[in-house]
Amino acid sequence: MADLPSPAVNAGLVVVPLGATEQHGPHLPLGTDTTIALALATGLALARRDTVVAPPLPYGSSGEHAGFAGTLSIGQDALRLVVTELARSWEGRTLFVCAHGGNAEPLAAAMRDVPDARAWTPTFGGDAHAGRVETSLMLALAPERVGAAREPGNVTPLAELLPALRVAGVRSVAPNGILGDPTGASADEGRELLARAVAELIAFTTDWLGE
Repeated sequence: MADLPSPAVNAGLVVVPLGATEQHGPHLPLGTDTTIALALATGLALARRDTVVAPPLPYGSSGEHAGFAGTLSIGQDALRLVVTELARSWEGRTLFVCAHGGNAEPLAAAMRDVPDARAWTPTFGGDAHAGRVETSLMLALAPERVGAAREPGNVTPLAELLPALRVAGVRSVAPNGILGDPTGASADEGRELLARAVAELIAFTTDWLGE
């Protein structure tokens, strides 16, 4: 969309990729979530002629990653406001494709204020942050940006870590910033995860639009 002149934008559905700029361990780039969100949104647009992909929003609610170099967070209130105003500014339907779990609460709150918008987040399963799942996805999308030295982090299930995470952030439970184990990641697994998620996104959109 950013490369198009205004008269060429005639899509009824705009897809806004929502990511984050935050640490992803010592081996993944700060823009990991944004890269994944953009890939998913692009996959949807390739399957639908009525869809255009907006420039991704590379900042989100990432306060849990405070204390790690490079993390930039706009917080929950600001994200809710930005999402709401983006949806209101589009004369059609807006779909937010989010690849950062920390955006979930403000995104859900914003959706209550904009009836012609929806939010969708992939459910890849597996570990929670900078582990096997996200490393595999990045090996499929941008292998040149993935570091070769991949060390495991805290592999305790996320549900058990949440109380500590909410109080003191990721650094309190994983000094290297990793919630999972990236050592078994592969590009093949990443491509499979992406294909499955795009198919689920297409199905979600089709159901929402009543097609």
